[in-house]
Parts: sequence; C-alpha cells; structure tokens
Amino acid sequence: MSSISPTRPAATPVVLPVTKAALWLVGATVLALLAYYFIGVDQGAVSVFGKDMHLHEFVHDARHFLGFPCH
Repeated sequence: MSSISPTRPAATPVVLPVTKAALWLVGATVLALLAYYFIGVDQGAVSVFGKDMHLHEFVHDARHFLGFPCH
C-alpha cells in the first residue's frame, strides 16, 4: 500500500510595499526606544513625567533582570 499525501497549495509570500514596511520599521523603533527609556534610563528622580509617576519602581525588577544598574 502506498500512502500519498494530499497536496497543499504553495505558500504565497506577503508582498509589502516599501513605504508600508518603512512605517512598520519606524513604529517598532519608536516603541523599542520608549521601552528602553522606561526600563533602562528612567530613574524616577529625573523622570520625564515628574516625581508623581514612579515608573522606576514599576520596572525595577526588569531593570535588574536586563542588567541595568539603578542604585
């Protein structure tokens, strides 16, 4: 007995225009830089949002996990 596997349609690549790809790249870069700032740079005392928003404490453990010194 021979087993014949059913044929699958060939995978088609996603065609993405250069302008749309550039927008995705810029958006991803902005989000990555914001995440880098909040996790790696924001120290609480010199926070962009002032002393009322303690983002430093919110991401404190993530800073140590990623190797950023904070105190």
